[in-house]
Amino acid sequence: ATSEDRSGRAARGPSSTASAEPGASREGVPGDAPRDSAVVTHHRADIGGSAFDYTATAGTVVLRQEREGEGEKAGAFEGHIPHAEVFFVAYTRDDVADVAQRPVTFAFNGGPGSSSVWLHLGAFGPERVAMGDAGLQPAPPYRLEANPHSLLDISDLVFIDPVSTGYSRPVAGEKAKDFLGFDGDLASVAEFIRLWCSRNGRWMSPTFLAGESYGTTRAAGLAGRLQTEHGLYLNGVMLVSSVLEFATLRFTPGNDLPPLLFLPSYAATAHFHGRLEPDLQKRELRELLDEVEAFCLDTYAGALLRGDAVDDATRREVAEQIARFTGLDADDVLGDDLRIDIFRFTKALRRDEGITVGRLDSRVTGVDRTAGGATFEFDPSYAAIQGAYTAAFNHYVRQRLGYENDLPYEVLSMGVNKAWSYADFENRYVDVAETLRTAMAQNPYLKVHVANGYYDLATPYFATLHTFRHLGLPADRRDDVSMSFYEAGHMMYTHPEMLARLKGELAAFVADAV
Repeated sequence: ATSEDRSGRAARGPSSTASAEPGASREGVPGDAPRDSAVVTHHRADIGGSAFDYTATAGTVVLRQEREGEGEKAGAFEGHIPHAEVFFVAYTRDDVADVAQRPVTFAFNGGPGSSSVWLHLGAFGPERVAMGDAGLQPAPPYRLEANPHSLLDISDLVFIDPVSTGYSRPVAGEKAKDFLGFDGDLASVAEFIRLWCSRNGRWMSPTFLAGESYGTTRAAGLAGRLQTEHGLYLNGVMLVSSVLEFATLRFTPGNDLPPLLFLPSYAATAHFHGRLEPDLQKRELRELLDEVEAFCLDTYAGALLRGDAVDDATRREVAEQIARFTGLDADDVLGDDLRIDIFRFTKALRRDEGITVGRLDSRVTGVDRTAGGATFEFDPSYAAIQGAYTAAFNHYVRQRLGYENDLPYEVLSMGVNKAWSYADFENRYVDVAETLRTAMAQNPYLKVHVANGYYDLATPYFATLHTFRHLGLPADRRDDVSMSFYEAGHMMYTHPEMLARLKGELAAFVADAV
């Protein structure tokens, strides 16, 4: 991609359409009603061996509610009330004769308080943050580079920032909490997708969702909601570092799934850091993981399920095997009742060196104030990418896309994460696997691809395998779910070689789903 328009001028400011300054409605000035806002710029890219022109549109869409009055006006229809402004960046290829034949992919990240910057400037967009692999983060100032593995050659792209992330905000007088929960989030994102398809004439285009982390939870929920509420049937869903069942991740007393499902990722991490015994250390990673997975299913699961009924000899034997696969001390494993919490692992693996390992990417290391303590002070793998992506987006959106907004761009809002409501799943774990299964049952052409990182301790690959092995699809539909695995972390695309592989997998998936 290039930072210039086709005439060679820097693409700054509105070149096609523009309206009210983004965010002006939040000042609450009487009569200053929120309006859609868009800046359009034109660029050229060379992706997948093909050079082509494309259009970038950055702006906000005002979501509205059909609302009835209150008090004396109760029951009276008040109209379509502005509810929120949703920021987006869309890329559409120019040399397309019939957009009805052109796929479009709606992409978002997770958190749930995350903007879409990671998939946008890391994986799918025409430009990406220039970064090395794990532990090779660049020094500031940072830079952007053309992304030869963008998806734009095979699909138009629309990156969505859910309300209270990025530049998306409730309008003046509206409550953020209406959007900070499973159902409110789905409703607003689904409404944005409906509006975008309607306004851009894309109801007949092959349509895809791409989500990462909690964004995969959102994507599965949207697959159901778009079908049932809007009649918008998808061709495919791309899940990057998936979590559909939160029971697979929550280390709570009585839930024995996480210790079991995290163990292969612990083993991969220990192998990467050279903490295993020589006979295990010399093995290829996939060969090692085959043995660990077999141990989990054949031995470890039974020991966990038997709880206190496990005799001392068996308990010791299982602890020693866990220690052998993780590089931890067998007595410490026994002290933790055979259940190794993720944050304990990230601190304990290299405690003797005063080093911690990352959660998003366990290859990345950090140093805490002291080697003691049960958990790390910060996730070094998030620290490695936060500054580069934040600086890159704030530069890119203004200098490349010509979009101006004085609001802080919320890359990842911890406030949103803390305020998020799971009331829709009261007294149970969040679970959207059944929603995805139902969507696939109702839409026999819906396909799913899941990308997994072996060094991902946020959404470990074995947990994802567990979810999909229990999805309950009929035998003749199981091939409609495909998976790929990468020797990288949660954001496997930060590894240039893995990004190239990911692009190849997703390009083949889109072609098959269309």
